[in-house]
Amino acid sequence: MAGSTQVPLLLRAARGEIVERPPVWMMRQAGRYMKAYRDLRDKYPSFRDRSEKTDIAVEISLQPFHAFAPDGVILFSDILTPLPGIGINFNIIESRGPIIDPPIRSLSQIEKLHPLEPLESLPFIREILQTLCQEVGDRATVLGFVGAPWTLAAYAIEGKSSKDYTVIKSMAFSEPAILHKFLHKLAEAIGTYACYQIECGAQVVQMFDSWAGQLSPQDYEKFALPYHQIVVEKVKANHPHTPLILYINGSAGILERMPKSGIDIVSIDWTVDMAEARTRIGSEVGVQGNIDPCVLFGSKDFIRERILETIRKAGNKRHILNLGHGVLQNTPEENVAFFFETAKQADKLLAVTA
Repeated sequence: MAGSTQVPLLLRAARGEIVERPPVWMMRQAGRYMKAYRDLRDKYPSFRDRSEKTDIAVEISLQPFHAFAPDGVILFSDILTPLPGIGINFNIIESRGPIIDPPIRSLSQIEKLHPLEPLESLPFIREILQTLCQEVGDRATVLGFVGAPWTLAAYAIEGKSSKDYTVIKSMAFSEPAILHKFLHKLAEAIGTYACYQIECGAQVVQMFDSWAGQLSPQDYEKFALPYHQIVVEKVKANHPHTPLILYINGSAGILERMPKSGIDIVSIDWTVDMAEARTRIGSEVGVQGNIDPCVLFGSKDFIRERILETIRKAGNKRHILNLGHGVLQNTPEENVAFFFETAKQADKLLAVTA
């Protein structure tokens, strides 16, 4: 197990090897749809307790692994987790989401921020990842994850979740120099944080820029892409062989631009056809995702067909089977189990239907 030298399936696929079947995991695979998670949430109502106390975070990270045996086990955390380490505190309120008060709105606030020292501010991340590696061994790939600069800036500047992003976009369009300074500080911190996760045991790291899909293509190239590049360059300089995945919700309009970040795999939502996505991003970059999370509310026949269709369109190289967003609340657990079971038999099912 932990002492084996076998390289897990997902890591081999992410590195570009031809594998026997596409590896499979799900974004937000640990979460509210699982009764085990809801029971733990009732016991520990503070999200930050659940994500920052080692034993609880490890238990939550492993809940789907024990239930469904996915090929990837992802650190249970939040994209805002490193922010206190640079001087921005936050809280997460159930049903409301993250709250940052006071929000970051001025140059003086940005200038007071300091570089991230993860050993000092994030010791629990090391403990969680090292424990996950010991528990999982070579049976699955351990994934880390970080938030991207634009999305972290959006939370910090808006002060909460937003539907129209008027505060950060107003800053982008009226005071761009201030925003760029903030984004640069965030990019340096996130690069440091991603390297730290890798040094703690993460074998693949996914970067979430959840809100960058709200940018026009030209604004994506100004306010998101350059900061993806800073993060990727920092990681690749220190850990050149660790695959990086980039996910942007609502990315159909900027798909061709995402590989310019230097990442290895583009995780795509369901608003673009998988075969078209492959053509648009080129053959050198891997693909992940694309299945509408609502597919899991369909019949088993429908779930099976959608899995097989996605695999056919993605091809047999550098494809990670996943949803186009996170598992939705109230998703039937038995359908999640069926999704994983079907994915693991995909090579045989495709041979039968060929």
